[in-house]
Amino acid sequence: MQGCRGAYTKYLRAVREAGGEPVEISLALSAAELERAAEALDGFVLPGSPADVEPRRFGSPGHTKSALPDKRREHTDDGLLDHALASGKPVLAVCYGAQLLNVHLHGTLTEDIPSEVRHAVDHDGGAGRNEALHSIRIEGGELAEMAGGPRARVNSSHHQSVGKPGRGLRVAARAPDGIIEALQWTAGPGWALGVQWHPERMPEDPFAAALFRRLVKEAQKTAVKPKQRQGSGRRVRRPKSSR
Repeated sequence: MQGCRGAYTKYLRAVREAGGEPVEISLALSAAELERAAEALDGFVLPGSPADVEPRRFGSPGHTKSALPDKRREHTDDGLLDHALASGKPVLAVCYGAQLLNVHLHGTLTEDIPSEVRHAVDHDGGAGRNEALHSIRIEGGELAEMAGGPRARVNSSHHQSVGKPGRGLRVAARAPDGIIEALQWTAGPGWALGVQWHPERMPEDPFAAALFRRLVKEAQKTAVKPKQRQGSGRRVRRPKSSR
């Protein structure tokens, strides 16, 4: 996240406040170095980014409103997701990270909400603001438990969003205009959640804090039983990533 250090440190703070110890991963690692780094970690946060995912990965020629892709970021996230989903390690994917998670599992993206979605609510702040606030409707499950009910208010700073959900992902929340706001991984033993908003920017919000606490809790589970996980002989069948 070159040039965005202030935004990046919010993720580090959120992980620490949830009881975890954040470890930064360079975007310049080789595939072998990235695999070794992933093996040493117990869970992963895929943060937001000013980039947009390479559109050819989900069958699009691109959009005039799209930002340039970040190939090193995509390479890094793909490697981390390959490891996490196969090993059952937890993932919290935020905004761009949620979009990358979806494309990694062969989903698609809405490339520009204002020009593609009729009657869309404000998702990117606009008018000089850096984010918007809007409600979401949570479609049951553990996300509703963390939010304390079926509705929540979240912050929002994006012009793209999940289109068709990827394989093994279910829709967990939507905005009032129908835009997908959260995705839950259902195809393996591990925990993975993608959220379109920015919980790291809401340190006083109980729901935002609960998301990072859940990530740390799941990471602690993978840390205490590594031998059982590696020696079980079980393999999770999942789609190969879309790169």
